Amino acid sequence: MMDTDELPPIPEIRKIAVIGAGQMGTGITQVATLAGYEVRLIDVNGEQLDKAKARIASHAERQQRKGVITEDERQRALSRVATSTSYAEVADCQLAIEAATENETVKREILRELVQHLPKAALIASNTSSISITRLAASTDRPERFIGMHFMNPVPAMKLVELIRGIATDEPTFLASKAIVERLGKTAVTAEDFPAFIVNRILLPMINEAIYTLYEGVGNVESIDTAMKLGANHPMGPLELADFIGLDTCLSVMQVLYEGLADSKYRPCPLLVKYVEAGWLGLKARRGFYDYRGEKPVPTR
Repeated sequence: MMDTDELPPIPEIRKIAVIGAGQMGTGITQVATLAGYEVRLIDVNGEQLDKAKARIASHAERQQRKGVITEDERQRALSRVATSTSYAEVADCQLAIEAATENETVKREILRELVQHLPKAALIASNTSSISITRLAASTDRPERFIGMHFMNPVPAMKLVELIRGIATDEPTFLASKAIVERLGKTAVTAEDFPAFIVNRILLPMINEAIYTLYEGVGNVESIDTAMKLGANHPMGPLELADFIGLDTCLSVMQVLYEGLADSKYRPCPLLVKYVEAGWLGLKARRGFYDYRGEKPVPTR
């Protein structure tokens, strides 16, 4: 590990590597290119990269049609995206944002590979929604330059980014990351490096409790979601929201909370575990608490 005194100065951030071309990585790429950053979108799956490029193009076209951006801005934003299955493409990037699946082993493997190609002065951020930033930073060669940068889903629409410092994250890294978030048109809030940070520490136990309410027969899917929409003025019911987030992601966050805080109130609902075991992961699998295979979603319980 480099001594802090030996770290090169943080460079001007012009090129960003985004690792992972799923929903979050694609969304981060969209907002970064519109903010004027060049982006290298990296994924081991070429087919996933093709889907991401199509989604990015479609999103830019919608924004242009709505008058949010001009035709010239649309074309320039699209020209700033390059995709690759090779980490070698990050060699000229000043920031890398890891946006892979919410699995610590997978993230650590990605980070170990990433640092072999990334310039020594570059910053590294993780879009993790729950995993310890300190632990992830320890698997890199630059924990001082490592930070949590948790975007909300869907990234283009949601204004918040949680910035989470690990125990070794230095002040210049934090300030540079905050400036990037502001340039992306987002609002940064600072969260301490505790399991699930702020948003998911509050949101996921609420979703888990809604699943317990279903599991115990207090209400069915429709009544629970309607009750929370009309009774608490939530834009989406908690079970619909769980499907949108992905039930596997919900389970991962609850497991991080349960293991990290050792409190029984965070125990994942057995029904959530069952749905994940069945592969009914929500919207992305076309089945979760709702079945999305027909013309309109139908509750599965």
